[in-house]
Amino acid sequence: MKKIITLLILTFAAITINAQVKLDDFGRIVLNTYLPDNIALPAEAKNLLITKLNQITSNNGMGGSQANPRFIITANVNVGTKDIIAGPPQMIAQNIDITLFIGDAVTNTIFSNTTLSIKGVGTNENKAFIEAFKTINPKNKDVLAFLEEGKTKIINYYSTNCDFIIKDAQTLVKQEKYDEAIYQLSLVPDVCQECYFKCLDTLTSIYQKKIDVDCNVKLNKAKMTWAATQNIDAAIIVGDILSTINPIAMCQDEVNALISKIDAKLKADEKARWEFKMKKYQDEVEDKREQLRIAEESGKRADEFEENQARRNFELDKIRVNSYRAVAVEQARNQPQNVTYNNINWR
Repeated sequence: MKKIITLLILTFAAITINAQVKLDDFGRIVLNTYLPDNIALPAEAKNLLITKLNQITSNNGMGGSQANPRFIITANVNVGTKDIIAGPPQMIAQNIDITLFIGDAVTNTIFSNTTLSIKGVGTNENKAFIEAFKTINPKNKDVLAFLEEGKTKIINYYSTNCDFIIKDAQTLVKQEKYDEAIYQLSLVPDVCQECYFKCLDTLTSIYQKKIDVDCNVKLNKAKMTWAATQNIDAAIIVGDILSTINPIAMCQDEVNALISKIDAKLKADEKARWEFKMKKYQDEVEDKREQLRIAEESGKRADEFEENQARRNFELDKIRVNSYRAVAVEQARNQPQNVTYNNINWR
């Protein structure tokens, strides 16, 4: 019985992830596509331009999401010449300069820009724009250089502001806003190595504090539930509560003591019902333990190959980081949009 419940409390709380925010949205540089509402483009042409900007970022591993709305890619469109070509059918030919921008939407700062000269011909203005935008190549050398410059500036932002980012996160911890602190630190891309590892160290202590506080709250709730009504129905409720406690929380001894107390109180027929209730949790725990086993397996032959130990540590760190990012995903999904693009009209 005790073995089953011990397995039960090893289960991580399940996290529902919004399709627009994923674990891998964290730890990388993200650019969100934005076009001003007042841009002088027909609706269909505007939608195509948005698609092209999305292609530029996604093809280069910088596709945006709701995880971090701070950094954007946007565009300004200028029609150089517009000629009417006699028909039938009558056609419109436009020479267009489109300037792409990468920047910080919070500080309204441009990081990089490039201008593409394109041409489109169509039976109306909308189709002329569409034909022109179709010629934009996400792998154009000028576009790639523009992206690289923007990426470098974003890395520089994190490098120069790292201490402030960590300090702000620690302030949030003092306010017991653990999820928000984890979210802010998880946004630092791993390409910003020095800042990334500083934040990772801070994340470890914040995450531990978060799960310890959470454990104490849930443990007290479980104790009160059991103290109020010491029967199988209360035990089932307590089991549901304890199953959401993180396995590395510091209050595990107290959790085990409560489990032993409940186990001693239940009758044989009640234990059967209890064990049946716990079976689904046990299956989930086995999945988690298999992940850890795979990580451990990579280091078993460290005596033959020294690099295997580093590989093992890397796999274990990956599991640890994913725990932090899972918290950040939930925070990103639930928090109100705190970045507005109303003043972004770069030219």
